[in-house]
Amino acid sequence: MEWLEYLVFRVTRLFRKLPINRPLQLNVSTCCFTEYFRGFEKVEAVRRLFGEKTVEVLCNLKVDFTWLGGYMYVDSATGHLVISKRYLSTGDKVDIYLDIIHELCHVKQWLEGRELFDSRYNYVDRPTEVEAYRYTVQEARRLGLSDKRICEYLKTEWMSDSDLKRLAKAVGVKC
Repeated sequence: MEWLEYLVFRVTRLFRKLPINRPLQLNVSTCCFTEYFRGFEKVEAVRRLFGEKTVEVLCNLKVDFTWLGGYMYVDSATGHLVISKRYLSTGDKVDIYLDIIHELCHVKQWLEGRELFDSRYNYVDRPTEVEAYRYTVQEARRLGLSDKRICEYLKTEWMSDSDLKRLAKAVGVKC
């Protein structure tokens, strides 16, 4: 029981430190990433993505907030991060944090000129998705999440059970 209490204490402390600003004004539609997500330039996973250009990339990254469904994605035409206001205000804070890490990986891919939505591939087989999920799983493990919790994170409503198994295998998670 002592170990479990310690783990709960550790995770609770970690979640309080995650740099996600919950309150969102309803009239905000676009802003700079660093205006809303303060402190991500200090997150090691983000610094590994962008290196010395971390502050520059995050300061120049635009975020478009929408009331349309979904979670978040990178607009392949503009490179903007598009986030559902509903998800941001009601979603699980750890999932939101991991999604931001995932999408920042896509921002890097976009800046490199890579095709984010290559229709030749199924979503879970798409090289850019596998790469972004691998990176996100690495961060989830650093946070101390179990494979079971990571599988819960990976599962989406548009993914079949076989898709989830394929993705989990590709990113080294046992579901």
